[in-house]
Amino acid sequence: MKIVILGPPGAGKGTQADFIIEKYNIPHISTGDIFRENIKNGTELGVKAKSYMDKGLLVPDELVIDIVKDRIVRDDCKDGFLLDGFPRTVAQAVSLDAELDKQGTKLDKVVNINVDSSILVDRAVGRRICKTCGATYHIEYNPPKVEGICDKDQTELIQRDDDKEETVKTRINVYFEQTAPLIDYYRAQGLLLDIDGAQDIKKVFEDVVEGLDK
Repeated sequence: MKIVILGPPGAGKGTQADFIIEKYNIPHISTGDIFRENIKNGTELGVKAKSYMDKGLLVPDELVIDIVKDRIVRDDCKDGFLLDGFPRTVAQAVSLDAELDKQGTKLDKVVNINVDSSILVDRAVGRRICKTCGATYHIEYNPPKVEGICDKDQTELIQRDDDKEETVKTRINVYFEQTAPLIDYYRAQGLLLDIDGAQDIKKVFEDVVEGLDK
């Protein structure tokens, strides 16, 4: 199953992505994770990406598209994948469609997590990430068993620089200006699965599975 997951910062995409890849046994392709790995390793791509991400801005299309094209042709993606953080613009979506068409395939579903903008900042600012395995938590909505420690590998949890309040506000504004048009793009293709992200995390996932399995 080939899936894209959409939703503004703080919508709970990371948590739902973890559930989806476990249930459907497909790789989680997060452009954000790919960029952060490059930033950590000090690569040329990482330096370029960091200059945008630290300001809450989208990384330019040309930096993103080549990375995704390279990733989705690997062997572990032959039975499907979950794309998280890409596409972020209609131009990127068109490029993705063209690449999949070359492979003789197409997307199956686009999961759109809806959350009212008034609560997104609190949600995003409360997010914590395991600096080793990348697992996502929230200090209120999805806390770890031990405060500040990852359940999976007992590593310290951190708040990413791009989850600080001012950066989050910028990211949310950028999302609604540049990424939200994707919703209409995929709805017109009959691929969009709208999910109420304000519900309990488990109920959100139940709705996701119901929609994906139809």
